Amino acid sequence: MKLWDKGFSVDEKIDRFTVGLDREMDLHLAPFDILGTMAHITMLETVGLLEKSELQQLCTELKSLYATACEGRFAIEDDVEDVHSQVELMLTRKLGDIGKKVHTGRSRNDQVLLDIKLYSRARIEQTVGKMLGLFAALQRRSEETKDVLIPGYTHLQVAMPSSFGLWFGAYAESLADDMLMMQAAWKVTNQNPLGAAAGYGSSAPLNRTLTTRLLGFDDLNYNVVYAQMGRGKTERLIAFALASVAETIGRMAVDGCLYTSQNFGFIRLPKAMTTGSSIMPHKKNPDVFELIRAHCNKIQGAANTIRLITGNLPSGYFRDMQIIKEVFIPLFAEIDDCIDIATYAIENMEVVRDVMSDPRYKLAFSVEEVNHLAAQGVPFRDAYRQVGMAIERGEFEYHGTLHHTHEGSIGNLCTDRIRAKMDGVVAGFGFDKVNKAIDSLIK
Repeated sequence: MKLWDKGFSVDEKIDRFTVGLDREMDLHLAPFDILGTMAHITMLETVGLLEKSELQQLCTELKSLYATACEGRFAIEDDVEDVHSQVELMLTRKLGDIGKKVHTGRSRNDQVLLDIKLYSRARIEQTVGKMLGLFAALQRRSEETKDVLIPGYTHLQVAMPSSFGLWFGAYAESLADDMLMMQAAWKVTNQNPLGAAAGYGSSAPLNRTLTTRLLGFDDLNYNVVYAQMGRGKTERLIAFALASVAETIGRMAVDGCLYTSQNFGFIRLPKAMTTGSSIMPHKKNPDVFELIRAHCNKIQGAANTIRLITGNLPSGYFRDMQIIKEVFIPLFAEIDDCIDIATYAIENMEVVRDVMSDPRYKLAFSVEEVNHLAAQGVPFRDAYRQVGMAIERGEFEYHGTLHHTHEGSIGNLCTDRIRAKMDGVVAGFGFDKVNKAIDSLIK
């Protein structure tokens, strides 16, 4: 069934090409299409375009369909074009002409805009929860290992003393900034496009403010042309936010690959987290880090792929946008898997506590000696030269203790302040408002 059917058939090859993977992708959107329909018909009844008895019958059926979709039992039939068509078909089969009324004042254009935003809100909330789990694990390990030193590097050359406390904590704070990107994407997403119809509004007396409230949106996409232009823009901005998270996790995975190698030997993974070689009996490979790295690199390319699809389109709707679903919808599951595995690795890795006893890292303390001399009154540049010459002669020794006290240094990690930074960002999402609105709509 096609909602635009006018009594002629489409070539089967053309039909297969134009539908593409839409049915598969639309299964992810099914619960959200049903929620949007419930809000829309609730509004239609208030403006006199549905009878109260019709609304009640439709809501009863839609709640049943919603439960089916949430349980993963919703299906799109082979001859049905998309989720919007399937929902309307099922309502019409059950309720006859009443089911045909749900499309009043709507287009599939604003339906899919709405579905993607509702889907994205739910998935952003889920990803934020997983980010918070990884953040907490990083902060725990940071505090546990704050006194365990490792060498810091510049140009991949031994530079200055660092610590596991700094290393774990650095990625925790990076996630706090990534969360700001997620919040920005959320704020763009959490605006209601419903009522834009095909991108030019409707002569039906719609109450867009009501559907905004019913669905828990913060605001409207007011201009109906811009609402349609948001297709692709919303997905691209979310993809940029996910790319920011992926960059943090991917970079951490690169460190993991290096630090587990024998040449570094800073961390050890449990045997159960490694894989072996078919020819070398000694191998214990950190495949989890390598695959996280690859997945995260792939995720970082998605925003540009979406931009390339939409970048040269004029205003209005174009079928090109259908392909965005295939790039965008799988992103959430992919980043969530990476976060889960990264969290597991952080929680279970063993840190080596005597790394800095290795003589090869002795020169990492050269700056400490320079600062020690400067504190005794030797001009910094003279102290630098003295230490440099001792290194050249092979006579450098350092037997002092580290005394780093400023904010964010080895001895003052500011873990609580980083946590406060993260908590402040998360509080700005307003997930509770959205969830209460959806619960109220369903009940």
